[in-house]
Amino acid sequence: MAEGGLATLSVEEFLRRLASGDPTPGGGSASALAAALGASLVSMVCNLTIGRPRYAEHEADAKRIQALAELLGQRVRGYIDQDAGAYGAVIAAYQLPRATDEEKAARSDAIQETTLTAALVPLSVVEASGNVIDLAGEALGKTNPNAASDLAVAALLGAAALDGAAANVEINLASLKDEEQKSRIAARLAKARNGRREQAMEIAARAHA
Repeated sequence: MAEGGLATLSVEEFLRRLASGDPTPGGGSASALAAALGASLVSMVCNLTIGRPRYAEHEADAKRIQALAELLGQRVRGYIDQDAGAYGAVIAAYQLPRATDEEKAARSDAIQETTLTAALVPLSVVEASGNVIDLAGEALGKTNPNAASDLAVAALLGAAALDGAAANVEINLASLKDEEQKSRIAARLAKARNGRREQAMEIAARAHA
């Protein structure tokens, strides 16, 4: 692992690691990266607007959205490593000894604990990806129109990240035994997903209108 984690790898090295037989990084980290790319595109479009006299009326909005996109990007970059770490912990829990009843109980508890974390990390990615879509939509019409297609890409990346992370939430939910936790997480997921794909498609359509 490179110092600083997966997010510090070159694009080439990250892709090589993703393609390897190692289960991490996997789809969860890839989804977080997609969200980070979307946030970076929103920031880029704002930076193509800030300081340009012809867009002076939108200067304040562009600066505000750029600051939010930068913070969001930093947050989702952190999820790239968090997701890989969460999955690694699940694997380690399944590898715990189970020769005695005590070991079996400890192993079962560890599996449930790590699986819960493995569901919550991509759930955070789902919610952050929705924020990427929101910022792309907010920036459209308030930023350099020559880069509108980049906002379309940002929104679509946000939607892809959201759907990918949601799949990871769902697969981990299936292994949770605590029905109250499952219900709470499922409700949070449904709320975070509601209408997001349509929102992203609408932004992309507006960007190309």
